[in-house]
Amino acid sequence: MSCHYPFRRVASLVLSAVAAFVLLTSAPIWPARAQAVQPAQQATLSDTATSDAAKPSAPPASGNVAADPANPQQKSLPSRAIEKVKEVAKSAGDIFSRVPCLPPKGGVKKMGSLPRVASELAAGEPVLIVAFGSSSTQGHGSTSPDFNYPNRLAAQLRRQYPTADITVVNAGKGGEDAPEMMKRLQTAVLDRQPDLVIWQVGTNAVLRNLDPAETAKLVEEGIARIQAVGADLVLVDPQYSPAVNARAESASKMINLLGKVAELRHVGIFPRFEVMRDWHEKQAIPIDNFVIADGLHMSDWGYACFAQLLGDDIIRSVGQIKLGVHVPSDVRTYRPM
Repeated sequence: MSCHYPFRRVASLVLSAVAAFVLLTSAPIWPARAQAVQPAQQATLSDTATSDAAKPSAPPASGNVAADPANPQQKSLPSRAIEKVKEVAKSAGDIFSRVPCLPPKGGVKKMGSLPRVASELAAGEPVLIVAFGSSSTQGHGSTSPDFNYPNRLAAQLRRQYPTADITVVNAGKGGEDAPEMMKRLQTAVLDRQPDLVIWQVGTNAVLRNLDPAETAKLVEEGIARIQAVGADLVLVDPQYSPAVNARAESASKMINLLGKVAELRHVGIFPRFEVMRDWHEKQAIPIDNFVIADGLHMSDWGYACFAQLLGDDIIRSVGQIKLGVHVPSDVRTYRPM
């Protein structure tokens, strides 16, 4: 009988040693799994990520925890989603960190007043803004819809007026100019009963060598129809870019005529061409910082700064109307309310 007890003690020691070895060798695996799950829970990227995070972790059958970095297809869906979120968040957060968005040093003509929007905000009523235009309203050239100018503008206005119900509709359609836009003005703009219309127009007319006077005539007709429903209006002229600058004479005529129409009809105008030219010629910002490789459309930074300065003008105009200062009397009385 006594001969069996040493064997039992030896067996017990061996089993204890094996158990300890297993625990020691598997210990680094479990924290690695826990660290991979925690961001997925915090980010709540998808139902799959959430459900996976709630399940107990178990080592894979192969015993390998990390996917081969040389083969990105091996990365899990939550891991790829987390990386995408981090990338977008970083891009959104630091878009102005390297190149700040500054207003033109010499100043530009004031945009005008926005009595309809100001009265709606003052009364706590919902505000509907329609961004009407072509590809630079639609957002061609941006890396994400979040970075097109209507979405950037909406975010800025909601930060400024946190209790207001503000909606910005993107009614941009690439390739169009005044003739095509007038055909859908009723359905894309007027039927929505907007409080403010931001109308970007003229670039494609320049690129197609259309008569600037004909474009201006159509724009004036469109302004009259927009004013008839009582909406505020801001025109946005062409962008400063290599493709537009290559047709300098036509671009200059277009910009001048749009300015005259805005003055005649007592509507605001955001001088995008002059603002962007100031970036390059006075602030020494390289063109490829705000225009993409096609030489025409704006980059994420270009859209973001355009939206920021446009939003600043809108906020300033609303503030002036609320205070009743620096507002020409004919602006208030001209538009049917």
